[in-house]
Amino acid sequence: MSSAQKTVPAAAPGYRPRHTLPLRVEAMRQLRRRRTLVVAAVLAVLPFVLIAAFAIGGEPSGRDGRITLMDTATASGANFAATCLFVSAGFLLVVPVALFCGDTVASEASWSSLRYLLAAPVPRARLLLSKLTVALGFSAAAMVLLPLVALAAGTAAYGWGPLQIPTGGALPAGTATWRLAVVVGYIFVGQLVTAGLAFWLSTVTDAPLGAVGGAVGLTIVGNVLDAVTALGDWRDVLPAHWQYAWADVLQPHPEWGGMVKGAAVSVAYGVVLVALAFRHFRGKDVVS
Repeated sequence: MSSAQKTVPAAAPGYRPRHTLPLRVEAMRQLRRRRTLVVAAVLAVLPFVLIAAFAIGGEPSGRDGRITLMDTATASGANFAATCLFVSAGFLLVVPVALFCGDTVASEASWSSLRYLLAAPVPRARLLLSKLTVALGFSAAAMVLLPLVALAAGTAAYGWGPLQIPTGGALPAGTATWRLAVVVGYIFVGQLVTAGLAFWLSTVTDAPLGAVGGAVGLTIVGNVLDAVTALGDWRDVLPAHWQYAWADVLQPHPEWGGMVKGAAVSVAYGVVLVALAFRHFRGKDVVS
């Protein structure tokens, strides 16, 4: 396959490897898939489910005199958006990232269409780059969709106002909005580990469910290990250890140290895993 691809550019006038499998084509293919619509629907509905839960259960209140972000959820639209991010960052937002990145190559193999794409011919590196770029784009869209809907729904339900900080004080609505944007960006960077793991597994297996499930499962294992305090400083190398470092930004005087460390750990793992995916797929015998 690879030797044939090397001879095609000379034999086929006008052939340009960089123009094969354009991003817009891959994006439209993924956008039309049912799983994309289901993910978007779930993320868009979640804020309304929480609003209904608060309406049925009453106003949240602190336990044992302690006030958490959940307890201030109904203070304003900004508080509600921050609460939605808090309850979903640990698991719910992991699922679309694992789904988009883990399903992208493995699904082509399961449909027996991967070999036809390579015979088009689409260079292997180009195919992976296009699929990874679109998968990350859809993952980022999922990250943005939830807080946007939550902010709009929360503002309609609880009003537009400052973000009440559980530890005391408040952030003006304008300041809170851009701080929440920073939070969303950090959560996306933190999910690069899951994205890289799912993408690598997608090149290893022909079963999309295996790639997606493997990425989600190993992410859960990371969360469990982070809860083992006996590991001490070893937990600092776990991406899960820094997944809520963004809470330091929602303070009158933000602290960036935890987010910088968390971003560095996530990017490092993500780059290594993506490199493994490209290395493995380069020499893989594609028969499906």
